[in-house]
Amino acid sequence: MKGVTDAAPDAESDDCSSFFTALKALGQVHAIKLYRLRLADPPAVPLLPCLDHEAMLHEGIAPHASAYLEDPAGDFHEITYVPKNRRIDIDVVSTMYDCSPEGRTRFRSALETTFPGSRISVHPLSWWRGDKRVAAACRAQVSLRDVLTGGDIDRTKTAVDRLATISSLMEKESRAASWAARTVMTPLVAVVGFATYQLLGTMGAQFQARWVDIARYTTVGLVGGFFLYYGVKAVHLTEMANRVWKRSAEYGLILGERKRIKAGARG
Repeated sequence: MKGVTDAAPDAESDDCSSFFTALKALGQVHAIKLYRLRLADPPAVPLLPCLDHEAMLHEGIAPHASAYLEDPAGDFHEITYVPKNRRIDIDVVSTMYDCSPEGRTRFRSALETTFPGSRISVHPLSWWRGDKRVAAACRAQVSLRDVLTGGDIDRTKTAVDRLATISSLMEKESRAASWAARTVMTPLVAVVGFATYQLLGTMGAQFQARWVDIARYTTVGLVGGFFLYYGVKAVHLTEMANRVWKRSAEYGLILGERKRIKAGARG
């Protein structure tokens, strides 16, 4: 099992370098994210870790590289290349407001032409994961276009800091809801269950015992189901808040790298 700092085999790194060389024909790469890979001759763009997968505590993710690319039409795309199985994934959420559906279709066709031996897929929006809410929360504070190509880096950094603050507040709100569900659910379900059994028990003479039992189980089940939904909803909101925070952290790293590269060019 690899350690956190271990690099992928040289063959995968070389394959990834060749991929980025060929990718130049489709547009300009503005930033690259690496997961357990090293590029021998990386381009002069921000290089940062893949936060989504580095944050996971298991080792089941294959080494890969992602890139933010701007095509000649001005649309932005995020693509991920997995050298192990020659798979290219197009992420929709990160570039939702900076790429048109037509531009995405056109870009996929270009990828299929440039990389005929690769399996190309588009990750659709997920209602369950709240992709639209995550994208809208990020876009309300800062655009991906400004992060990657904006001229006023300091102003963009201020907007990214606001996004990080909002994500922290989102997490606190979701944690408060989660604690409320966990602390209230058990005693309330117990009280409702006791009251239901007592109340319906007094009606046993008027109704058959089978119907009384059905009413008891239904009442307790509905109350328990409501609190289960409330708890799952709180966990769901926490996960979305974490994704917004990771996006703000990624934007901050990109801006920091852009300033470093700009200062090096001046020097």
